Amino acid sequence: MQSRMQNPAVVLPGAMQPIQELFKAVHAGGVDGQTLELVHLRVSQINGCSACVDGGAKTSRKAGVSEERLATVVAWREAPYFTDEERAALELAEAATRLADRADAVSDEVWDRAATYFDEKQLAAIVLMVGVTNLFNRLNATTRQIAGAWG
Repeated sequence: MQSRMQNPAVVLPGAMQPIQELFKAVHAGGVDGQTLELVHLRVSQINGCSACVDGGAKTSRKAGVSEERLATVVAWREAPYFTDEERAALELAEAATRLADRADAVSDEVWDRAATYFDEKQLAAIVLMVGVTNLFNRLNATTRQIAGAWG
């Protein structure tokens, strides 16, 4: 496989810096780093972005996520390795990524479950992580970025 072009955020001057600032803001939002990495990885799995799944696995390991959790995040509902807090974040991430799957994409039930564990600032961080990850997934999948090609 060969990429069609460089990532558009790299091609257009001034695009990458604001995206990186969003990531910094997300990581300053008070959510555990492992939880944010799991959210990023799960969203990337849903979207089939090999570059982000590869990168997400690497950054998750750096954040201390165990191999058991990395291997089973795709099946987090059935796997015993996740806390209730992480499950709520992953459920919110899935709902916010699969917007077209149902009329009420992010139901009050899903939102309220996440709000049980996270305050408004933390919820903002999770929602922004989902959004930025979806942005990168779409850029990478459209331009066929290669897993492992970035740093």
